[in-house]
Amino acid sequence: MNNQPVYIVDGARTPFLKARNAPGPFSAGDLATAAGRALLVRQPFAADELDEVILGCASPSPDEVNIGRVAALRMGCGNKVPGWTVMRNCASGMQALDSAIANIQNGRAQLVLAG
Repeated sequence: MNNQPVYIVDGARTPFLKARNAPGPFSAGDLATAAGRALLVRQPFAADELDEVILGCASPSPDEVNIGRVAALRMGCGNKVPGWTVMRNCASGMQALDSAIANIQNGRAQLVLAG
């Protein structure tokens, strides 16, 4: 691993739910896509210029198990931008950021959407 600096340039978040409440009408993929699109519209690069999308999700639905890939496709990243998902319960988003940082520092990526 090299000491290449890595920068977090922007952020977005979505609502979740109160403890012991039923989930709302939106899937994890819907929420991730909404946050990602809002974030990407503020950037000087297009979605298909990303090297990868890494997302954390503690409770994906059976039809959206790989939220990273689902969101990448829905955000317009195209078929060439890989998307993958990490699951570490409450630490999933932080693990996604850590994985993005490691991939940038190791030279495997330069521009990653992670969260």
